[in-house]
Amino acid sequence: MLRKTGAELTVQELAERLGCAFEGDGQVRIRGVASLERAGAGDLVFLVSPKLKPKLLASGASAAIIPEGESGGFGRIPVIKAANPHLCFSRAMGLFYKSLSPAPGVHPTAFVAASAKIGEGASVGAMASVGEEVEIGPRAVIHPLASIYPGAKIGEESIVHSHVSIREGVIIGKRVTIHNGCVIGADGFGYVKGPDGRQVKVPQVGGVIIEDDVEIGANTAIDRAALDMTIIRKGVKIDDLVMVGHNVEVGENAILIAQVGISGSSRIGRDAILSGQVGITDHVSIGDGAIAAAKSGVTKDVPAGTMVSGSPHLDIQEWRKFWAAAPRLYDLIKEFKRLKARVEELEKK
Repeated sequence: MLRKTGAELTVQELAERLGCAFEGDGQVRIRGVASLERAGAGDLVFLVSPKLKPKLLASGASAAIIPEGESGGFGRIPVIKAANPHLCFSRAMGLFYKSLSPAPGVHPTAFVAASAKIGEGASVGAMASVGEEVEIGPRAVIHPLASIYPGAKIGEESIVHSHVSIREGVIIGKRVTIHNGCVIGADGFGYVKGPDGRQVKVPQVGGVIIEDDVEIGANTAIDRAALDMTIIRKGVKIDDLVMVGHNVEVGENAILIAQVGISGSSRIGRDAILSGQVGITDHVSIGDGAIAAAKSGVTKDVPAGTMVSGSPHLDIQEWRKFWAAAPRLYDLIKEFKRLKARVEELEKK
């Protein structure tokens, strides 16, 4: 949870910190941020569409971030002009709110193995467990009830929330955030049927690498590799309830949205987007910048820069044509049967 910093900035000061120009009264004081619907005195809002301008003018906001090309006419409301208002607003939020930041040190009820190394300024919360040979970097935060198995490494300024399990040998980079209930490094799902018909477990002897600046949503699972490594590259953002199978590699800055499931040994390209409930079969390659629409079932490779939808997936243009025709199929079938009967009748004559 974010807490208010108590900061209070004038519009001019705020614009300078954001590196943007402003128009209107630069001495108006800003104490926080809000939505257009709930903004009051002292609140900053943002505008992404000119259609919302009447709502802004009717709001109680004290200032707004607007697109650079937007014309004047904002009356009493001073405005800050930005190339990307939403991004600029996000940066402004960081000036008025800060993350929960426990005091450095190890809580008396935490268990930390004698061979573990805790970096300067790091925090280990109540009843957390830190195993043998674990390394926790400077200013990292291990929240209460987290479990760090032997040999794991967690980089500086990373945050591990409560009820997270980091399994043995997992490597976590810098500034990674892992939300509640995640399991990183559990065994991959690998079995071979024996001669007696029983499933024989394939040992999962690989590991997991999470690179820098990754965020992993609540209750997500990332399995260790059978061999080699499951790898989540820099800047990847993963939503809640995502499943990443063994030996998967997810490219830089990719986005995996809620309930995505990726089967073993698949490759997800950099900047790719897998929308909600997308399923990826094993040994599939998703190209750089490709997009899979929600609920797609991806069964074969997807070229870079393309968009697919449906199950099994189709190129988005083909998928749209298919679903445009689908409502007419019943009538077409009836017409086909009528014509078939007519042809048969003519052939008899």
